[in-house]
Amino acid sequence: MDRLGRNLKHLVNTVEDLKNKEIGFRVLRGQGAQIDTTTPHGKLVFGMFAALAEFEQELIVERTKAGLEAARARGRKGGRPRKMDIHLLKMAMAAMSDRKAVAQDIAKRLGITTTTLYMYVNGDGSVKEPGQRLLSSELIA
Repeated sequence: MDRLGRNLKHLVNTVEDLKNKEIGFRVLRGQGAQIDTTTPHGKLVFGMFAALAEFEQELIVERTKAGLEAARARGRKGGRPRKMDIHLLKMAMAAMSDRKAVAQDIAKRLGITTTTLYMYVNGDGSVKEPGQRLLSSELIA
């Protein structure tokens, strides 16, 4: 059974699709050898597995949310750390203010992508909204 579906919910959906095509599902050997969805007993056992799978999924979601809330309460933020910091932003602003500068070269020298550069700085070196937020965080800290 573990090879038919990625998880129990996927397995239940797969067996339901088979049922809709009038195909039964029977476990031939292993721990679940009593499962045969063509019989009332097999449907019952399989239904219990499905209910347990749904319950397990809901518990995982609850625990994940609780863990994220607890982490936020401790001051932790999720996600990948930003490459751009205040020091890099100031260098990017100065470099981009030079009309002859090439954004690709500036980004390469700063160790960031051109996309990241343009996310924070305009082509004339002026700061964009994400860059402004970063600069204002310096004032708070």
